[in-house]
Amino acid sequence: MGRVAGSNSETGKTGATGRQKTVRDMILSLGLIMIAAAVIYVFIPHDDSPPDIKPVDYRVELLTARRAASYPVAAPEGLSTGWKATSVRFRGDEFDAWHLGFNAPGGQYVQVEQSTQKAGAFINDASQGAEATKATQRIDGRTWTRYSGGRYDALVLSEKGATTVVAGTGSYAQLTEMARALKME
Repeated sequence: MGRVAGSNSETGKTGATGRQKTVRDMILSLGLIMIAAAVIYVFIPHDDSPPDIKPVDYRVELLTARRAASYPVAAPEGLSTGWKATSVRFRGDEFDAWHLGFNAPGGQYVQVEQSTQKAGAFINDASQGAEATKATQRIDGRTWTRYSGGRYDALVLSEKGATTVVAGTGSYAQLTEMARALKME
């Protein structure tokens, strides 16, 4: 008639066998899930190589910026084929801000930033927190100041009413290569 707690009325067995069966079923289920996950991992393609970066053509934006900006706008000429332009923008309404980003050889990032904004705030934003060092270097007759310590290292030049920042994760050699290639018109 009534059931006794902890027993199986049909077989007279205690609840321990039922608990053992439940644990065994959970372990079997977990094993099947692990096998399914392994099969999915093996058969779904995954590529650990760096993504193929599509270069952007910045000629139109460069012409627009050179016509509209109140300073000579910088863009590189003669870089090796390992440099790929990845981003470009000109914002005439925001201190004539010019941005040109590159994927440098070796997968590093280098950007050219120019603006008529107050130098201190602009350099901090463009270098993402780098501080001026006492080191300077002459590149094609111009004196650039080295900045370091932020997210990016940077070379900074202030002239003709604008500040130019060449910054990025690239080495100072790559930053110098970019600064050397810049033509300001």
